Amino acid sequence: MVSTSPLNRIPAEFTAVTSVLREARNTNNVSISEIPAPARLAPYSYALGAEVKTDETFLQATGESIEELATGRIVVLYDPSAPEEWEGQFRVVSYIRAELEHELGNEAMLGHVAWTWLEEALEANDCELAAAGGTTTRVLSESFGTLASRPATIDLELRASWTPVITEPEQIGDHFEAWIDLLCTVAGLPPLPEGVSALPGRRR
Repeated sequence: MVSTSPLNRIPAEFTAVTSVLREARNTNNVSISEIPAPARLAPYSYALGAEVKTDETFLQATGESIEELATGRIVVLYDPSAPEEWEGQFRVVSYIRAELEHELGNEAMLGHVAWTWLEEALEANDCELAAAGGTTTRVLSESFGTLASRPATIDLELRASWTPVITEPEQIGDHFEAWIDLLCTVAGLPPLPEGVSALPGRRR
């Protein structure tokens, strides 16, 4: 049986999970914001967007002036009927895009490596999950004519989804922090230092 909030009839399980996500805070490099969630993927959904930007330390270390290193969005879906393909009532859907250095962008194993980054981020944050799947795409952009002076760029797009196995609402924070770690890795930054949390009050 699905319990609901007496005020808006939204299932209490979904309300509890989104309350945890609403506590997400910006870090030095990561800017987090609530964004419109897709309405057709599930009866209930909640979405956050994030951008990884450079700071003074990064600029001094690399000499680069790139302001935005990576962008992404993460959507938490909830369907009380627990669709068979989900293997649960919740589903996390992720999209990340970042411009790569040409040497890395041309790496034949890039797709496999990017998927490994996701797996390692989830494992490092003690996330339990099921039915994970996704795709990686390389996007080559070349300019011509009046824009011919612009250098070619290679972007990585990583799309993934998985079912978080959670017994307490706070555990969704582990999955979100794993996603932030992944976003930073794709952007070329190290994950958040031990003890630094994007979600206050995270349990271990």
